Amino acid sequence: MYNEIEWNNTPQDKDEVTVRTPVNIAVIKYWGKRDEKLNLPLHSSLSVTLSMENMYTETSARRSKDTVFCINGKIEAPTKRFDRLINKIRKDHPEANVDITTHNTFPTAAGLASSASGYAALACALKLLYPTRSNVSELARLGSGSACRSTAGGFVFWEKGVEVGGEDSVSKQLFSADHWPELRILVCVVCKDEKAVPSTAGMQSTVQTSNLMKHRVLHVQQRIEQITEAIRLKDFSKFGEITMRDSNEMHAVCLDTYPPIAYLNDTSHQIIRSVHEYNSEKGEVKAAYTFDAGPNAVLFCEEKDLVEIRERIKSKFCGDGGRVSELVECKIGCGPLIKTSS
Repeated sequence: MYNEIEWNNTPQDKDEVTVRTPVNIAVIKYWGKRDEKLNLPLHSSLSVTLSMENMYTETSARRSKDTVFCINGKIEAPTKRFDRLINKIRKDHPEANVDITTHNTFPTAAGLASSASGYAALACALKLLYPTRSNVSELARLGSGSACRSTAGGFVFWEKGVEVGGEDSVSKQLFSADHWPELRILVCVVCKDEKAVPSTAGMQSTVQTSNLMKHRVLHVQQRIEQITEAIRLKDFSKFGEITMRDSNEMHAVCLDTYPPIAYLNDTSHQIIRSVHEYNSEKGEVKAAYTFDAGPNAVLFCEEKDLVEIRERIKSKFCGDGGRVSELVECKIGCGPLIKTSS
């Protein structure tokens, strides 16, 4: 049995713990850092937390004499990003070592926010084993910037912050998972391969070489305010348009990078065209797409339109030899869960 973690009420200082953390999909993208080591962003971002019926990371951790790291059944050396996270814990608990087993239920490093879910799980597990004054989203951010948004459910805002040490660069829930119960998400798995250009390397190159990035930084806050209002009013047409425009802009910035970075493939572009054709047929925005740093499409719609949109994608892109290998349906989800019983 799993229950949602409530940091003010969930007991900490445990010897062993198992947690599940969700995937989050940014509708206002995070791309570009002002501090590489602390994963501090150039601008704020906003995301939707996906429900965990099909997509989540599960991490079991226990106190140990040595740190052991097992990812998807394979023993791995701890990464520099993990070291940053546990070293933060060791400031309060010098003795901290953990035996970690973690796996996710979706492709890793394919542009489906696996690192966000994974490092959010590690941050939650470590904070439950070794209580610390650090905000759980701050811990998660040290592993992967977008991981801080997977520490909460519903619609989540990540404040860029201004402090040099990043103390104010944390996430917070804007609206709970039940604010917009009619909203649905359809994940279209186009490719499960690891992307050729990892997000961190891509961001570094973009910040150094893209002129469009300078323009994006200047106006992204206004876009966050606009989409926040659309979410508050549950105005899907406005929400969808802003979501698509921001995805387009992020990938335009990537193409403006030198050398250019192309995360989308032909199927991605065909899905984009199909969504715009569908909306044109309906005379309003009924479906919206967004792409993280990879070719896999995430579609948003309302429940009343889901079947029609899903069947349209199936007929065009799935089946024998289809270019979309898997469709995963989600709702808006809650924040991280803790296992309380078998």
